[in-house]
Amino acid sequence: MSLPTESESSRFPLALVAGAVVVVVVLGGLFFLGRQKPSNAAATEQPLPFADAEQAYAANIRFSNPQMSRAANALNQEVTFVVGTVENSGARVVRQVEVTVEFHDLINQVILRDSHRLLRPDAHLGPGQHQDFQINFDRVPNDWNRRYPSVRVTGLQLE
Repeated sequence: MSLPTESESSRFPLALVAGAVVVVVVLGGLFFLGRQKPSNAAATEQPLPFADAEQAYAANIRFSNPQMSRAANALNQEVTFVVGTVENSGARVVRQVEVTVEFHDLINQVILRDSHRLLRPDAHLGPGQHQDFQINFDRVPNDWNRRYPSVRVTGLQLE
C-alpha cells in the first residue's frame, strides 16, 4: 500500500469542499422550490356560484351508487375512496358541480369537511346524463364512523 502523494492529499480537501457546495446548492434549491406558492390558477380557484338560480337547480342534481373503499398508498398511508354517480335530472346543461363532502364521528359530529369538483374541465352533464365520480381522501380521522359521508351540492356552473 502506498501513501498518497502530496498533490493527491491537497486535492482531497478541495473535492470535499466542492462536494459540500454542491449539496448545499441542491438542498437550498429544493427548499426554495418547495416554498413557492402554487400557480395562480390553482391558488385562486374560486368557489362555484351558488346563488338563487343555482340553489333552485341543485334539486335536479342526484347522487346514486354510493361506494367506498380504503387502500394503502406507496407511503403506507390509508387512502379513502368515495365513489358514486352524479346525474342531472333537470333541463339545463351543467358545466361543473362542486360538492362538500362531510365525514362524521360516532356521535354524528363533522370531523372532516372538504369541497371537490366532480366534472373534468372539458366535460359537462346534459339533461338526463350521468357520470361516475371518485374522490380520494388521504387524511380521514381515525374516529370516523365508517359510514358513507354526506355529499351535498354547494356550487354549480350552469349554461
